[in-house]
Amino acid sequence: MNNKSYIVIELSDTNLVLFSQVDQQSAQSMRRNLANTQGLLSYRVTPSFVTDGSLPIVGEIMNQTEALALMATSDWSTPDTEE
Repeated sequence: MNNKSYIVIELSDTNLVLFSQVDQQSAQSMRRNLANTQGLLSYRVTPSFVTDGSLPIVGEIMNQTEALALMATSDWSTPDTEE
């Protein structure tokens, strides 16, 4: 398990993200849900925009296990099809 934390944000709020404080380089490099309305950010040190509440997050701050479970849901990934 890694020591990163993960948050989901609305893509309409990406202008509030200081990408120098997270692992992603830009809004284009974020993992997105299938509806293309939310994105996942990861970080090791809590960003100032999370600490001060200036960026609303969807749900709770997650660890790697919780983030992987979210990514496996039908909102974030298509089911594998048997060939």
